[in-house]
Amino acid sequence: MPGPPPRPTERTFLIRRIVVASIAVCLLALLWAGGSTALGALRSDGGGSSSGDAGEEATPASTIPPHLRVPDGPPAAERTLTVAETIGGDISPKSVVASNTGLVFAQNMMYNHSVTVYSSEGELVTTIPDQVDLAEFGAADVPTVVQGAPVEGALTPDASHYWISNYSMYGPGQGPEGADECTPESSVASGYTNSYLYRIDTDSLAIDDVVEVGMVPKYVSTTPDGQYVLASNWCSWDLSIVSTETNELVATVPNLGRYPRGIVVSPDSRYAYVAVMGESHIAKVDLESRTIVGTIEVGRGPRHVVLDPEGRYLYASLNQLGEVVKVDLTTDQVVASVPTGSEARSLAISNDGTALYVVNYESNTVTALRASDLGVLQNIETGVHPIGITYDGVTGDVWVAIYTGQILRLSAA
Repeated sequence: MPGPPPRPTERTFLIRRIVVASIAVCLLALLWAGGSTALGALRSDGGGSSSGDAGEEATPASTIPPHLRVPDGPPAAERTLTVAETIGGDISPKSVVASNTGLVFAQNMMYNHSVTVYSSEGELVTTIPDQVDLAEFGAADVPTVVQGAPVEGALTPDASHYWISNYSMYGPGQGPEGADECTPESSVASGYTNSYLYRIDTDSLAIDDVVEVGMVPKYVSTTPDGQYVLASNWCSWDLSIVSTETNELVATVPNLGRYPRGIVVSPDSRYAYVAVMGESHIAKVDLESRTIVGTIEVGRGPRHVVLDPEGRYLYASLNQLGEVVKVDLTTDQVVASVPTGSEARSLAISNDGTALYVVNYESNTVTALRASDLGVLQNIETGVHPIGITYDGVTGDVWVAIYTGQILRLSAA
């Protein structure tokens, strides 16, 4: 009979321990790799974006520029809008602008001399009076208390500051109120004076600087690189370029045409596209040479312009024709158009680039469009004279300024 098997030696025990430990280390490594991938997938939720490489973490939401943040859920073009809230009070909103960080600003013109600020949920946060002492900001040698008339606004790329345009200024040394029909020559003859942009700190929600621009500035925009603020001056027919480093006017681009209004800037901050509402074109301005380098024919009365997130397609509302057009900027040609309603005015695009929203001033409606082909998604009844609109990337809601004294918050279901 065979004898009992030999007893393991101390060396054998040591080898077994090494093998078991090696297997355990391999298993732990595999578990850690799988967990990291799963964690990366979780972190891609809520506004982050994944590169698509296995195991690579998603970009934290806090590093995504505010204007590119999107809410959870389906694309904007697949959501149905319903009226969630009607906001009233001492307001006469000409425009509304969402910060994409939880605030919405409404500009109340000379009728209420204020900017009202709301949370994304519709609660009034504060009211900012448009009264300033120009001397406090170095814009006058002696105390000069004036009021403005907030028209439009634009956030800096990091949403730390908010710039507003003032239709006219009221008080000592200020000329008569601007008019909707004017020329540079008639404006000077009428005694119009230059107006001012205000800068608001979005933490303190107080005006912290003023900059003189042209006559009757309507629209204001910031460049994606954060270097400049642009203002279209309705009565001087030019474009003001303000440096954000010094908060001073550094250039004026003249001869845009009759009544320049909406502005949008290419993602690389090289070109500004300015809707010239008294004409049928959009002026293309080179922000390096600070000259007009081209025009794009789109149809009568272009008022507002937006770009898709990639910067290839420009969309414009045509006030006189009641249409929205889509322009391919690789050819500068209109590739699609759609009628929306009488006097198509302000225009907004969802942060994901899938949906457009336009207010139709005389039809008292908002039209939602699919950005890819300008297909009509919805027509929504509003109050009398909807005039401003914005998309909130925090909630996916669309806010509508009603010039007769209300704001609608349309919830995306």
